[in-house]
Amino acid sequence: MIRFKSLGSGSTGNATVVQARTEGRLTHLLVDCGLGIRALDKRLGQAGMLAEQIDAIFITHEHADHIGCARKVAMRDRIPIYMSEGTWLGMGQPDFDGLLRLACDSVAIEVGALQVRPFTVPHDAREPLQLACTDGAVTLGVLTDLGHATPHVIEQLAGSTTLLLECNHDRGLLEAGPYPWFLKKRVGGDWGHLANEDAAAIAQAILPRGLRQVVAAHLSEQNNRPELARDALLQALGAAVEIHVADGPSGSCWLDA
Repeated sequence: MIRFKSLGSGSTGNATVVQARTEGRLTHLLVDCGLGIRALDKRLGQAGMLAEQIDAIFITHEHADHIGCARKVAMRDRIPIYMSEGTWLGMGQPDFDGLLRLACDSVAIEVGALQVRPFTVPHDAREPLQLACTDGAVTLGVLTDLGHATPHVIEQLAGSTTLLLECNHDRGLLEAGPYPWFLKKRVGGDWGHLANEDAAAIAQAILPRGLRQVVAAHLSEQNNRPELARDALLQALGAAVEIHVADGPSGSCWLDA
């Protein structure tokens, strides 16, 4: 059994707890840690957890809204922390006092009851990785920062029962919004972030392979609206898939994968 909870999603900070239960044993993986340490502790408490219960941290890439207090909490609670070598270099090669574990594309990681399969994505970071997490029965795909879906991305997500899926912007709102031209080009480009329609197309491609639930994540506060993301997913997927939207400051409730 896998369940998960977004602790926060968007430019204000990204963090998601993935929990697996096997034969009474609980495993907790924290995917990204883009919050301050006080905010992380508070939101974990609201989720009924303590940071010391986290078995491992996985950092998808080095952007500030994903790394946040990762080093502080890893060092404080002696938690192993996984990331690509490129992400570590992008962070400035910090010393993790033996806790660092390097991850790479398509090489599975065993974290307690979870198997974590990282895969590369096109995003403007050094060596970004996203994840498929499985307990052997269900699979949670985490896909929150990329400019477009490659065949490799779709293949790695095949069989996902749930997607935590970036729906970053509405193209019309981005075009008409306050961002300077260079930032609009970056966000809407092939190495930036997913528009609602592109995210919906990814979910539609996974739909015949067992998809049952989508959680829209990483919505831009300036360039998107929850109802626009939900409508794009609903048009692509119909009523066959349960759709949720993660809130920027507060994330989501606990959901089963």
